[in-house]
Amino acid sequence: MTRILTLGASGYVGGHLAPRLASEGFEVRAAARRIEALRARGWGNIECVHADALDSDSLREVLEGVDVAYYLVHSMASGSKFSELDRRAAANFRDAAADQGLARIIYLGGIQPTDGASPHLASRMETGEVLRAGPVPVTELRAGIVVGPGSAAFEVIRDLVYHLPLMLAPRWVSSRSQPIGLEDLLDYLVGLLRLDDDGEHHVYDAVGPETLSYGDLLRQFGQVVGRTVRIVPLPVLTPRLSSYWLDLVTAVPASIARPLIDGLKHDLISERANELHDLIPIRQRSYRDAVRQAMAEEESAALTVRWTEGGFRYRRQRHDVSWYDKSVRVSVHSERPAEEVWRDISSIGADRGWYFATWIWKLRGLIDRAIGGVGMRRGRRHPTDLRVDDPLDFWRVAAVEPGRSLTLVAEMKLPGSAVLELSVEAEGAGSVATLQAHFHPAGVAGLLYWYGLWPIHMVMFRRLAEVLATGPTRPAGEDRARRAARRQAD
Repeated sequence: MTRILTLGASGYVGGHLAPRLASEGFEVRAAARRIEALRARGWGNIECVHADALDSDSLREVLEGVDVAYYLVHSMASGSKFSELDRRAAANFRDAAADQGLARIIYLGGIQPTDGASPHLASRMETGEVLRAGPVPVTELRAGIVVGPGSAAFEVIRDLVYHLPLMLAPRWVSSRSQPIGLEDLLDYLVGLLRLDDDGEHHVYDAVGPETLSYGDLLRQFGQVVGRTVRIVPLPVLTPRLSSYWLDLVTAVPASIARPLIDGLKHDLISERANELHDLIPIRQRSYRDAVRQAMAEEESAALTVRWTEGGFRYRRQRHDVSWYDKSVRVSVHSERPAEEVWRDISSIGADRGWYFATWIWKLRGLIDRAIGGVGMRRGRRHPTDLRVDDPLDFWRVAAVEPGRSLTLVAEMKLPGSAVLELSVEAEGAGSVATLQAHFHPAGVAGLLYWYGLWPIHMVMFRRLAEVLATGPTRPAGEDRARRAARRQAD
């Protein structure tokens, strides 16, 4: 059986490619820097491992015994030095693949313009050149805009259509591209494994069947989801100014949106679109069909054991809630054992309270009830035990890993979707208590809500994590009540 490595499996293409390969009978090893993001997906038939493309030793370890590796890594979100990081990562992977005797590397790059590339697109091309400088044969697939959940370009389109009834159009809306549906791209990526291996390097363009302007992409997306898109030309908005404007009206992180928008001043058109299709003849989807497929994919996606970015359930099953989130993470070392911290996590809310400034949580509940929400009147089913789908004040339990993590989705009235994760990991004789808050905004109102309450949320979340680490004060008689509850459960 062919053993496959997907490096960058936590990304939007890798997150779909790994299970697709496994479903077709390949032995798959998925690797990413954040292994917890892979474990959260609950892939029972895929080996999930940690690897960092900037760490040569970790690459050699995960490549051991592998026949073919998919290289799905890029550093676009790493700031101004992303080109240097991409170059180093590709060289490390090239050398590690040679040391382990791989049969082939399959690299996913991007379509290149004919009139000079943006720094992001130039770095994608350079990555392919660095990989091809080694002895392992490389097949590079240069993809157009990918239409699928989590694709930065697709999520910019989604947010613009849902957030703005009227768009002031910068010059780049007239730039043309050949968008490809995520499922079509996966068909090509898997199909490459079945081609005869001649031991040579190859570069193919993976594009869709239509040539559309970015304005066309916005309008057709709106038609699919039932939203009217009005575009007013405003030539003074350059790609650079547009990237700052997008920070205000979309949830796509600026570190991703800015290099992406910089590249949209070019037409991204393939001059040899049929070459790959002749080798792997698939039925290509139109852009509209690819959008419909993306929406259906979100609704039918398997539930994950913890929050994952873009998870449909964690966006309250709403397509208009942004795929990307705004988040806060606080980790505090505790002298207490993990089991003790977990008991407090699993007992939070209702009569026990929220450990820090419970009155503020109650005030939020009263405000929610006043505007027609659930408020905090529901409490919880049991003082110490939690199950998936249990109500917990104005939250609902979305996932529980006993002894490790609790994931809650807010059911209060919000311009978006809020997720709260409380978790603990053993560390030596003590533990680390972690709080992660995620907010997926719905429209500009959601972004204003997040930024407006950010100072309050930062204080509340940090203090809650600190109290979990040190141990909350127990009300008189609570230990007796807890023991009675345990006896009743037994």
